[in-house]
Amino acid sequence: MPKTDNIHVTMHWAPVLSIVRLAGAGLLHFPHCHSSVVEASEMAEYAWKLIAGNATLAQRITKLLIVIQPTCSFTGPIFQSLSIPAISELLSKQRWSELKTHLRTTKPEILLHQLLNAGVDSELVFRFFRWSQKEYRLSYDLEMTSKVLHFLTNSKRYSNIRSLLHNFVKNEKHTVSSVFHSLLSCGDRFSASSIIADMLVLEYVRNLEVRYAFEAFRQAQDYGFKLSLNSCNPLLSSLVKENQIGDMEYVYKEIIKRRIQPNLITFNTSINGLCKAGKLNKAGDVIEDMKAWGFSPNVVTYNTLIDGHCKKGSAGKMYKADAILNEMLANKVFPNEITFNTLIDGFCKDENVLAAKKAFEEMQRQGLKPNLVTYNSLINGLCNVGKLDEAIALWDKMVGSGLKPNTVTYNALINGFCKKKMMQEATKLIDDIANQGLVPTAITFNTLIDAYCKEGMMDEGFALCSSMLDEGVLPNVSTYNCLIAGLCRKQNIRAAKELLNEMGSKGLKADTVTYNIFIDGQCKHGESRKAEKLLNEMLNTGVKPNHVTYNTLMDGYCMEGNLKAALNVRTRMEKEGKRANVVTYNVLIKGFCKRGKMENANGLLNEMLEKGLVPNRTTYDIVRLEMLDKGFIPDIDGHLYNISGIS
Repeated sequence: MPKTDNIHVTMHWAPVLSIVRLAGAGLLHFPHCHSSVVEASEMAEYAWKLIAGNATLAQRITKLLIVIQPTCSFTGPIFQSLSIPAISELLSKQRWSELKTHLRTTKPEILLHQLLNAGVDSELVFRFFRWSQKEYRLSYDLEMTSKVLHFLTNSKRYSNIRSLLHNFVKNEKHTVSSVFHSLLSCGDRFSASSIIADMLVLEYVRNLEVRYAFEAFRQAQDYGFKLSLNSCNPLLSSLVKENQIGDMEYVYKEIIKRRIQPNLITFNTSINGLCKAGKLNKAGDVIEDMKAWGFSPNVVTYNTLIDGHCKKGSAGKMYKADAILNEMLANKVFPNEITFNTLIDGFCKDENVLAAKKAFEEMQRQGLKPNLVTYNSLINGLCNVGKLDEAIALWDKMVGSGLKPNTVTYNALINGFCKKKMMQEATKLIDDIANQGLVPTAITFNTLIDAYCKEGMMDEGFALCSSMLDEGVLPNVSTYNCLIAGLCRKQNIRAAKELLNEMGSKGLKADTVTYNIFIDGQCKHGESRKAEKLLNEMLNTGVKPNHVTYNTLMDGYCMEGNLKAALNVRTRMEKEGKRANVVTYNVLIKGFCKRGKMENANGLLNEMLEKGLVPNRTTYDIVRLEMLDKGFIPDIDGHLYNISGIS
């Protein structure tokens, strides 16, 4: 092939077609020319039409023209349309209508390729990329998108990269492996690919594509991409929110393994996820990791641990939560309102209002002012244990401090009045809610409806249910459960089933509580076999039975003297992944005692103790009334302290 340095090149249609053929075969190459003129006749346009039908060929011709263009003069309409300086000027001034005129003879993909190869300013390249996508409704292929991303990365146009990736994740659906492969093959700087991969993971998270984000994190290691906390921490947080704790654990361990420098957010997020899943021992392990990396637990760390023990802890959980508070203070980490609110709520739910009140006092000693959340938790706790007078006094103290009660406060006090069977006072509070400009919730009405039904006042319960609609509050499954339970207590199973049908007609699906109510009603009528059919129905409809479901059914069979059926229910429960609890053993021990099978009952008692289950007040009463008072002394050597220790 002749050299083209310092020569005058004239192209007519035959040579142009030769160029097409040679370029298509990959055989044509033009070294850089210093002074050349390419003269194109009408046949050049014809040649271009041939090129336009073949994308691969067009790209090769484009590359050829880019090589020639910087120092070559072009005449003819098609070559004039590819003048890069002219195009750059149009992009700079955003003269889109003139640009569209040029693009009548040039595909946007080809022009974009030229812009990239000509080293045009990256901002202008991005501007054309976005405009052409919108104007021509284009979806550039992965290869072209990857080239643009690399071009922007090399120019450190990070805001443009974020924008491009946002739209890419939102509108394109490619496998992670295909995206990563394209990034590798289209870039010449490995570090740039890592930056893009890192930003891609973050955009997956921001667009709620958590599964894609996790997969990208996982595969990044295979491709050798190094990610940063900019993407890893948000991914951890999203996995916790999605309750994908197993995947969160994997990401956390990989962060440590890949030597991605973790920070306090990394550790706190992981601890939060583990506490949320009840994996408190593993959360403790992360605390040790944190210390090994030179970080000290802060107030967020301690608050998360306290919350985990309060909500997911086992026996003695509040003791552990209180111990964490003491550790905080010893380490000079000052607790905040969240710390004390969590503790107070935990103590109240544990029905230890004395400890809750002490925490309330300690909070104020620490110079912290109780807020509405604090008062609501303590008022509710006092009401639940029947200390209505103290709850009302605390209400007055709250109002005196300048805080206004909200619907949650009213709901707590309504519950307190209902527990004291002060229905009239509870009803007045519902009226007061509206007078204060607050809106009652389904919980507000359900609390009072449940109280009416427990008192056998079904007419009042149904009337209150009707009044819910007048207040713009729709009855929910819990509303119907209260009414159904009331009817079952009245032994009106037929009416309860009619209510169940009405519930279904309103688009409300029976839940575990609904089935438990019916199972309990059938068992109390001596129809445990019918109750077991309801258990089968639950499983068939996807409603998960809980311990109450199985224990209620076991109790029904025990009351009928069908101990074998009761044991079968226990076996079935354990096959479903639910271990027998203290209530399970109490039911079975009592059932065997009632039938005079003391040795069997004694065996169950020992089995319960050997499994580490702590006997409760009911266990003690069964042993005393059904065994000791009837002259049977249980053989529980080595476990006697567990029984005698109950007072």
